[in-house]
Amino acid sequence: MGLNIHGRGNVKANVTRVALWVSLAWLPVQAADANLNALLKGIEQRYNRAKTLQVQFNESYSVQGQARKSESGELTLRKPGRMRWDYTAPPGKLFLSDGKQVYLYTPDAHRVEKMPLKESEDMRAPLAFLLGKLDFAKEFRDFEMKPDGANYIVTAKAKTDKLPYEKVEMLITPDYQIQRLVVNGQDQSILAFQFAQEKVNPPVDEAKFKFQMPAGATLVSGEVNQ
Repeated sequence: MGLNIHGRGNVKANVTRVALWVSLAWLPVQAADANLNALLKGIEQRYNRAKTLQVQFNESYSVQGQARKSESGELTLRKPGRMRWDYTAPPGKLFLSDGKQVYLYTPDAHRVEKMPLKESEDMRAPLAFLLGKLDFAKEFRDFEMKPDGANYIVTAKAKTDKLPYEKVEMLITPDYQIQRLVVNGQDQSILAFQFAQEKVNPPVDEAKFKFQMPAGATLVSGEVNQ
């Protein structure tokens, strides 16, 4: 029986083509992974290098489809774990963390709620990662990225189901600013923040994060509610 050299050559050529097609098919996936990793690293570097941060915010919250009125004001952050939310709408409302305790002052009720930061179920607590040791790979999983005009939308799930939130979505600018953050809670709540006028490393007095009890206000220790 004669040896079909051309037949074997065709088989080898076909195998080579298949291998090439598989390699080419992986290229967009690898490129997307590289772009996502570069974006995440850029965000980490921007915020991990920051000692302080100030930004204007607009906040909306809904749970099981029931929305409350949106609120707004100025957020100030400082390493490690300090944050202060001064609300202009509603005026006088204050949410503050001194790095150990969390305080929420509601002027209408003239009431202060207080509890340890580590035990807080408040959905704003995850924002402390902006000035902590931001490590996406450690805190999140199942990342996805898609373009949104000149910006990017990144979604990720919480690494563990023991946290009060299960998923986050971020709108990221080309210079790695977080302009929007949406936090999906385990209780089907949605907490969304729109950020603007970000200032990195502005001078911030430490005294800004020392809570002063309003005269005549009622102090309640326990869970800090929304």
